[in-house]
Amino acid sequence: MTEEIKSGMSINSLHERHIGLTPALSGTYSEAAAVCLNRHHASPVELQVAASDVIARHLVEFPTPDTRTLNAWANEIDTTESGAYGVCLAAVEVTENLIAVRRAETLTGADWYVAPVGTAPEDLETCFRLEVSGVDAGSKAVVDARLRQKIEQTKNGKSNLPAIASVVGFKERRVAIQKIGEIL
Repeated sequence: MTEEIKSGMSINSLHERHIGLTPALSGTYSEAAAVCLNRHHASPVELQVAASDVIARHLVEFPTPDTRTLNAWANEIDTTESGAYGVCLAAVEVTENLIAVRRAETLTGADWYVAPVGTAPEDLETCFRLEVSGVDAGSKAVVDARLRQKIEQTKNGKSNLPAIASVVGFKERRVAIQKIGEIL
């Protein structure tokens, strides 16, 4: 594995870059990600993003959630899931130059269709299926174990499109991204 220099990664205003997101959904994911990161860290936080054979360190800034926001996101499971969408979509954007173009259908083994910038949402032939997951706490081993589960899920999906699995570990400050078919 090679390590790249640190750069920024924005979890805010994803809808401005990802044509498959509305402003409301983008705000939801950004808010949830801020709550998840705030459980363990203060802003800004450095996230390690491991994709293919490269580990990159990205600085992520987020607002400190107020009491109202924390109360709105009191369900840890829902918050972790929504926060993972925001972080993983931002991570595939900076590492793979892919953006969300639309939500994936049930049973495809994935959550989103992602594609290079400029791809029409109807043109799924150029898309990857993106499976997203998050873990609130746990070590690198926990994140990597979840990634292996998500890889299997995408392999069993009812779709012939290539896939990418991604997992964010909020406490661990790690995002693991794996194209299916690449060696772990």
